Amino acid sequence: MQPFDLKKYLTERKEWVETALEQYFPPSSRLEKRVVEAARYSLFAGGKRLRPILCLAAAEAVSGTRQCAASAEMLGSSFQAVMPVACAMEMIHTYSLIHDDLPAMDNDDFRRGRPTNHKVYGEAVAILAGDALLTEAFGILARLRTNGMFPAERILRVVDIIAEAAGARGMIGGQTVDLESENREVDMDTVVYMHRCKTGALITASLEAGAVLVGGEEDRVADLTRYGHHLGMAFQITDDLLDVEGDARLMGKNPGSDAAKNKKTYPALLGIEASRESAKHHVEEALRTLSRFDASAEPLRAVAKHLLVRKG
Repeated sequence: MQPFDLKKYLTERKEWVETALEQYFPPSSRLEKRVVEAARYSLFAGGKRLRPILCLAAAEAVSGTRQCAASAEMLGSSFQAVMPVACAMEMIHTYSLIHDDLPAMDNDDFRRGRPTNHKVYGEAVAILAGDALLTEAFGILARLRTNGMFPAERILRVVDIIAEAAGARGMIGGQTVDLESENREVDMDTVVYMHRCKTGALITASLEAGAVLVGGEEDRVADLTRYGHHLGMAFQITDDLLDVEGDARLMGKNPGSDAAKNKKTYPALLGIEASRESAKHHVEEALRTLSRFDASAEPLRAVAKHLLVRKG
């Protein structure tokens, strides 16, 4: 059997997601065109599209979809119908990055190798661009009812999952804890909570929403949710490590920003080696949660393993 080609898989899915994003958030020639342009500046800034790809991969895993399809169309209408949710996840993630970079937050000048949104469009328009992306994301989710493929209760459950992950008990809450922790001592439990909310919540929701929307069995949805928890933690820990020892050319920003801002990270509290061990533990646990899945979950296994060797 040929080894799974993660690079090819991610490249294909990223292209499909970006094609869909162009449809869901096109340019505008009307009077609001500047805020749309600002939102698109960040939305199409070259991200990995990890969250939408995980959303699609979860739907494939619970559906048992074969991974040999050469195009999105070959994966069928059910897969295509999940794409709006995948795109909504990317819009929410992008909005969070725009706001995260603002002077009132992390005050970053660069994101993905180019000036941050507020450096190009000003703070006011950057705030509005983020707001526009968040609002449109939930508009896309609401319009799922028009395709007639999914029962209303399933759509409402997906909206609830995503709202919980993006709100005060999820990403927003984690960002708040992050800001409040910069100038005081915190314990490891606080750092874990912060990472689980700020980064892990949206990653987990991407997986859970994709699996729920296509009608995945509850035990499989629960497995993917646990996978998301561990994947999110591993992702954030390896991100913390990259900020200490990463390559600026691959990261699109200079390493060392966390230490300069007195951010509470795994390396800051545990050291490099213990942080690596923790990331490895979470990857192993993520893989264990997929033990009942067949080859249709191979992309998810490969993504988890890749975290331990990622460079950017």
